[in-house]
Amino acid sequence: MKVVAYSAFGAARDVLTVQEVDTPVAGPGEVLVRMSFSGVNPSDVKARAGARPGVTKPAFPIIIPHSDGSGTIEAVGAGVDTSRMGETVWIWNGQWQRGFGTCAEYIALPSDQAVALPEGVSLQTGAVLGIPGLTATHCVFANGDVAGKTVLISGGAGTVGYLAVQLAKWGGARVLATGSPTDFDRIIQAGADHVFDYHSDTLAEDILAVTDGVLIDHAVEVELGVNIDLLAEVMAPNGYVAVYGSAKDMAPTIPFGPLLFKAITLDIVLIYILPMPKRMAAIERLHAALNAGALTIPIEAVFSAEDAAKAHETVEAGARDGAVLVGF
Repeated sequence: MKVVAYSAFGAARDVLTVQEVDTPVAGPGEVLVRMSFSGVNPSDVKARAGARPGVTKPAFPIIIPHSDGSGTIEAVGAGVDTSRMGETVWIWNGQWQRGFGTCAEYIALPSDQAVALPEGVSLQTGAVLGIPGLTATHCVFANGDVAGKTVLISGGAGTVGYLAVQLAKWGGARVLATGSPTDFDRIIQAGADHVFDYHSDTLAEDILAVTDGVLIDHAVEVELGVNIDLLAEVMAPNGYVAVYGSAKDMAPTIPFGPLLFKAITLDIVLIYILPMPKRMAAIERLHAALNAGALTIPIEAVFSAEDAAKAHETVEAGARDGAVLVGF
C-alpha cells in the first residue's frame, strides 16, 4: 500500500516521502480501514519537526503520521462483528503511541477507534472529528451543560475555537470570543454574540463592558500563558477554564492569589488520553450537534499523498480558515 512516512525529524519537504509498505491485517478486536482522508493537525507537524521537548529522534524506525482520518471498513479481525464491514468511519488516536497512523491507504486499529459516521456527514468532515472535534466538544461540555451560561472562547477563528463557538451556541450559551479583526465576521457567523480583538490593551475591560460587569462562567482557552491574567480578572467565582494549549508560553506564571480566591478550575485537556467514559460522552455530543446541523467544519485544502509536505507547510503557516487533509 502507499503511505507517507518519515524516519528522521526535519522540515516536511526534507523528511516526508511516499513509500510502499505491506498492507496491514486486522488483528483480534481490530478493523482494517481503507482511508479516504487523513487529517493534518498542529500536533502532527510539531511531532514530525522534532519540536517536542526532550525528544531527539522518532520513537519508531518508520512513522506514518496523523491521528485523524476517515474511510471505510474493509475487513474485521476476530471478535469484531462482521456487520461493520462496509461502514464509513472516522478515526481517533490513529498514530498515538504507535508508528503507523492515518496517512496511508489503509490502517488497522482497535475497533472502537473507528467510529461510525453519522448519516449525511461527509468523509472530509469525518477526518476532522478526532482531535479538533473532540477537543472542542470536551472543552465546551466537560463541566456540564452550558445553557444560560456565558462562555468565553479564545482564538475563535482557529479550528478548535471555531468549532467551540458553534457548539457553545448550539448548547444555549451566550458566546464571547476573541480573534483578529480580520476574522470577526467569520467568528460572528459561527455564532459568537460578541468578538473582541485579542491584541487589545483593554481586553478585560472590553469584555466586562459587554457583560455589564457580570463575570464569565466558562472559558475555552488556547493560549493559557498569554491569557492567564485576563482569565483571573474576568472569570466568575467557581468559574471553569478548559485549557487545550499554551504554545506561546509553555511555562506560564500563574497569578495564584486571584485564582485561589475565586476558586477557579483550570482543566488542562489532552484529548489523546481522555478517559473512555468522557470520550464517549464527547462523541455522543459531537454526533448530536452534527445530526442537528449545528456544526460546520470548513476545509482549507486537500492535498495528494505526493504533496503531503505542502499539507504540513500549510498547517505550519497558520492563518487558515479550515482544516487541512491528505486524500487517498
